Amino acid sequence: MMPFSPKPPSNSWMRPSGLSKVHDISLAGLSFRPDLSGALFAPAFGALLVADLHLEQGAALARRGISVPPYDTSLTLSALEAVIADTGAKTLYLLGDSFHDAKGHALLGDEASARLTALTVRIEMVWISGNHDPGPKTGLGGRHVDSVQLGPVTLRHAPSGKLAAPEIAGHLHPGAGVVQRGHMVRGKCFVADTRRIILPAFGAYTGGLSVRTAAFDGLLETERASVFLLARQKMYRFPYLRVR
Repeated sequence: MMPFSPKPPSNSWMRPSGLSKVHDISLAGLSFRPDLSGALFAPAFGALLVADLHLEQGAALARRGISVPPYDTSLTLSALEAVIADTGAKTLYLLGDSFHDAKGHALLGDEASARLTALTVRIEMVWISGNHDPGPKTGLGGRHVDSVQLGPVTLRHAPSGKLAAPEIAGHLHPGAGVVQRGHMVRGKCFVADTRRIILPAFGAYTGGLSVRTAAFDGLLETERASVFLLARQKMYRFPYLRVR
């Protein structure tokens, strides 16, 4: 008997895409629109920013003896294709850890490889190196960099401890919780202040690390920072000091 269904879940299982109409984030004089999927759109550049896809995470866990449904890559690519279509983006910036580990790229299935390659035909793709996947993604097209400028803003994988210029990063998988009507609600989130934006992890199997943990210490102007919590159908903005 097969341990999992041979068919992946339907697209209705995924977090829907949908640009925020009320929660634009300003940074360095630019306006960025967070999306329910966890992507960030820069209208002035027609650019879509996505962090931490962690493709082939399910396969990596299986190699460690942790049995999970092997659908994360397909679901993550479906979400990525949907938000590209919804935004009409011309350039896609992948902010590192696009693959869960060094073996993920080499073991990518034919269908997933074809879908990624097809994206490079439709849209300019820029791969930023991450700590999980520092090397080039050969054979998949696109451009490979360690960091890149989007106007006055630096795009990189991990937030810089010594910030010299405004930046957008990923790496930390930000999440947050807030008490609503006596119940704790938790989810992935964007977190931003006047100097940087940190994106949530986009991957289907990735979780969230509370923005109030030590990993975020010293990175944010806590009195000015905001958290953009992703719910199923809506995005909610809270002051950083209110969340847990």
